[in-house]
Amino acid sequence: MISFLIIGHTASTDASFSLNDLPGAGGRMDLLCRAIGSSLFLSHGIRQNITCDILLLGQPHPGRIIRFSGNEIRNLSPDERNIASFIKKGLAIPAGKKFREAGPGLSCRTGTLADMLTEQKYAVLDESGIDIRKVPDEDLPKNFLLSDNQNFSDDEKNCTAHLPCFSLGPAIVHADHAITLLLNEIDRRESGWI
Repeated sequence: MISFLIIGHTASTDASFSLNDLPGAGGRMDLLCRAIGSSLFLSHGIRQNITCDILLLGQPHPGRIIRFSGNEIRNLSPDERNIASFIKKGLAIPAGKKFREAGPGLSCRTGTLADMLTEQKYAVLDESGIDIRKVPDEDLPKNFLLSDNQNFSDDEKNCTAHLPCFSLGPAIVHADHAITLLLNEIDRRESGWI
């Protein structure tokens, strides 16, 4: 199983955000929707071995985590608006410290980055890291942490300072593109294309 955790620094935690204004009223929810789509979708299907968590830090209730599980999700389409409607569904139900199902393959909870890091080991994707192509197969992690269009905050850097850090190349790319590049690298290794 491969998992992603993407931090949405300004992503709305109000279930009434407008599907017609994901970048504005949604607090750059469009970026998170693209990242979710990149993590889950193949040309004609959904990756069954992926879990994608988004950590929403926007107002009014910062610290909501929405989980998309590829092996269970149903009726999800790759367009941003459809993915955002699933996020709204997750935000609409009461959440506590444990994941609560909002639908097949969709669950939510409250929590912080520190909470997530104590529950699972992640590797950070950042342009300052070690080139992923130089990492032997046996050392390639399965859980990855990314940020949205903002850099990690100082607190986030402190929380993640002990984590391994990997780069996907010399250019800085969007989170959704980073996920696509990473999954392509994993696909190539697993299928013996390298």
